[in-house]
Formats: sequence, C-alpha cells, structure tokens
Amino acid sequence: MALSENQKQQIKKLLSKKIEAKLKSYGRETTSMPFLARLIQDNEKIAAYSFIHSMATTLGMSIYEDVSVIIASETAEEAFRNYGVGGAISNSQRAVIGSIVNGLRNGERKANIAEETQEVLAASSNEGVFQKSGSIADFYMKRDNIEYYFEIKTVKPNIDVFEKSKTKLLEWVARKRKPIKVFLVFPYNPYHPKPYLRFTESGMMNSLNDFLVGEEYWDFLGGEDTFPQLLQTFDEVGKEFKERLNTKFKEIAQEKIDSY
Repeated sequence: MALSENQKQQIKKLLSKKIEAKLKSYGRETTSMPFLARLIQDNEKIAAYSFIHSMATTLGMSIYEDVSVIIASETAEEAFRNYGVGGAISNSQRAVIGSIVNGLRNGERKANIAEETQEVLAASSNEGVFQKSGSIADFYMKRDNIEYYFEIKTVKPNIDVFEKSKTKLLEWVARKRKPIKVFLVFPYNPYHPKPYLRFTESGMMNSLNDFLVGEEYWDFLGGEDTFPQLLQTFDEVGKEFKERLNTKFKEIAQEKIDSY
C-alpha cells in the first residue's frame, strides 16, 4: 500500500517540528576551530557543517523510530517506539544464547534465526531473573497477531554491535517465551547501490529474516514503494526549509570561529 496521504503529512509535520525547533534553539557551542578554519578557508561551509552535525545529533535514531510508528500504524494492531519487552531470563536460556553466539562468531554454524529461536525456546525458563539491560526494543509492532521487535542501529557499527545485537534479539525471544519476530535494522544502506557488506557483520545475522537494511525495512513496514515515497517526503520538507537553512548558515558564519 506504501504511504497514504495522511502518513506523508504526519511525517512532514514531524520533520518540520524538529527543524523549526533547531532553527530557534541552535547556538554554536564551539567558537574556535583553528585548524579546520585554516584548512577550509570558508566560514559559511564550517557554519553549515556545525549546524548539520547538531541537527543530525538532535534527530539521532529517534527520527527513524517515530517514522516507523507512523508507517506501521495503518496496518498494525499495535505500534510503539521504546517498547518494554519485559520478561525474565534464566541461566539455561543464557547458556543456550551464549552457545549460539559463540558458534556464529567462530564460524561453527550459520545464522538461522528460525532454528536459533527454537533452541532458545527449548531451554528451561525456570528461575528466570529480570534483566534491565536490553529490555527495550527501539520499535515494536503487532500485525496479523504476530509480534515484531526491532533494534535500529547506526549504519556503520563497531565490530561488537552485531554480536551484542544478536544476543539481545535472542534474549527478547527468551523473555517472551514464545515465537516472536526479531530484527536488527539499519535505516539506509551507506554503500548503495552496492549491497550492504561490512566486515563487522561476521555471519551473525540472517539477511531478511533477522537483518533488514534500508528499503527492505521500510517496505516491510509499509509495503512496496514505501522507501522511495519516504525519501520523496523528506525531500519535500528539505526544499521547504532550504532558504531558511541557508540564511541560518550565513547567520552562524558571521560569528568569529577562530580566536587564535
């Protein structure tokens, strides 16, 4: 079904609110960049870099969580960001999860989330203890009576992220004590048009079954053509704010940034 007009307007409203707030509140914290200033030789470009970096920090990963809720809300029975998974984890479940992750890391087995889920569910859940760490899913939805839990990460993670994420996904299965769908998500592919290939992945994930990148993720939530329509929506908001952002860059550039 892709994006409805209502969803597009909700996303535009969300983005506009974020940009408006940044335009009103932004004040450059760093007033001296002596090395960069001498290399770039362009106050306006440095001002733009400073503002864009601050904007990216403000949006963070939360913007993708918010947009996920908007997209999923029209087809899912439930859709929430920062969702508490709850539940307890037993020593037996931890041992099974540790064995799975070690086997994947050492190349002794291939990633297969369906098999891994069954192994975790077969482990005894007796004497489980609540574990605060890893108890929050970035995004959760329930669709056609199936529960989906998503961990959304930055697109170029450190080497330990895949291993930690795999552990967390399997712990979610242990917490719920029933078959659920769990995914690690990257909101876009930084290597496009080439496939997402990163040395840190190390065979931990099973593509499309517990690992979604860019278009795979957005189309999974909203249906075919959701991703290009989402990009178009971002583009339209960007064009609406282009002149005001350029004015802001010039304003920031008037501040002296090199006190040496």
